[in-house]
Amino acid sequence: MAAVGGCSSGSSKSDDAKKQASAEPSGGGPSAGAPSGTPSGTPPGTPSGKPPSGSPVPADGSIPAGPGPQPSYTVQKQSADGSCHYRFTPAKEPLPDTACTPGATNPKVTQATLKTTICRSGYTAGIRPPTNITSREKTANAASYGYKGSLREAEYDHLISLQLGGDPNDPRNLWVQPPSPGHQEGKGPNNPKDAVETKLKNAICSGKTDLVKAQRAIARDWTTALDAVGVTDKGAKGETAGDPDDNG
Repeated sequence: MAAVGGCSSGSSKSDDAKKQASAEPSGGGPSAGAPSGTPSGTPPGTPSGKPPSGSPVPADGSIPAGPGPQPSYTVQKQSADGSCHYRFTPAKEPLPDTACTPGATNPKVTQATLKTTICRSGYTAGIRPPTNITSREKTANAASYGYKGSLREAEYDHLISLQLGGDPNDPRNLWVQPPSPGHQEGKGPNNPKDAVETKLKNAICSGKTDLVKAQRAIARDWTTALDAVGVTDKGAKGETAGDPDDNG
């Protein structure tokens, strides 16, 4: 992402999204041919199901830690088909099921290791699972959420992005994120959450907020995360693109 307060960028988000789209099935999730970006369930919906790991979400609101970066990744089991339900903000932005996707952190990233992890250029590229893993997880996760749209139009999103210290491949930290309002079919994912993640990462690396506060804010609701940590939502030079937090 763009350099702010000692943080510097990796590869382009748009380039990474294009690579992911080319590696994924074009016909969508468990039911091809449905209108793009149309998830099942009744928004806002009551969250149900539980993380594939079976680990409960801590009652104190803390975020569970995942296994962290691995020398090689394996396809992770997803929640049962149809057991996860999207939530939606008043502006109809999608949010994940808090039971299926509570988020999970990378234990290698702490407030003390920021300079050698997320605030170091290229860090996320070195820990990202390959698309031959995430494309299969994405298809299975779409079934978990009952997502019926084209997978090319949705992003397999790290709820707590890699650049915010999210775990790379813990199933509790990944979800098929439907397109946001205003999405143009055939253009691939449109994800305003990415810009929020960039601003939060820049704020962490410049000392304007701390890591855990930002992680909790993005996991709770990405649309209110900037306000929650006191970071302005106004555009700033160098904040429009950044380290791709995902294979999407």
